[in-house]
Amino acid sequence: MAPLGPFVIVLSLAGASCKTVGGGGGSIVQPGAPGQPTRPMAASAAADRSRIRYTAADVRFMQGMIGHHAQALEMTALVPSRTSRDALKLLAQRIDVSQRDEIAMMRAWLEARGQPVPDPHAHQHGAAAASPPASTTLMPGMLTAGEMTRLAAASGPAFDRFFLESMIKHHDGALVMVKALFATPGAGQEPEMFAFASDVDADQRMEIDRMSAMLKEWQQ
Repeated sequence: MAPLGPFVIVLSLAGASCKTVGGGGGSIVQPGAPGQPTRPMAASAAADRSRIRYTAADVRFMQGMIGHHAQALEMTALVPSRTSRDALKLLAQRIDVSQRDEIAMMRAWLEARGQPVPDPHAHQHGAAAASPPASTTLMPGMLTAGEMTRLAAASGPAFDRFFLESMIKHHDGALVMVKALFATPGAGQEPEMFAFASDVDADQRMEIDRMSAMLKEWQQ
């Protein structure tokens, strides 16, 4: 997926010609957060936005999402030995590849900015109990240790159903995290940050739709 910056340039074209007509200049629009409309911008404002820096909320988002993605990889690792459905194996493989790539990107983003890179399995400490104390509240959508144990113990149709239900819940949690990021004043505006968070939102929504359709089909 091609990354989106915090603004794009839209050129007015006349018909199918490759030339602009009448000397008309381009207009600049700023994409909104996922689900929000675009807004026109002055060229001077766009230039200022190109120099926007990351925020503490951006750093926390990247650090948290590393652990969030790591649990998804633990879930997909269970699939090959517990299902006979090729469609589920292919889905798990796609999730595995995309989220490994995104973990590498997030690590590089943090390292380039001199920020701590967390242990990707640090989330397991918060899931040490089926109902972790408030001080170790899990991120949105994360499975507890009990839920992970139940998933690992299942097989066949029971595994297929619980995996899809659990991964939908997990993806929904990522959407909550993206929404919270963009709701934080000043956060999610650095170009690379905006592009990544927007891609996470779009990709996880598509996968939720795909998994919901699979779940509905297999429950019939």
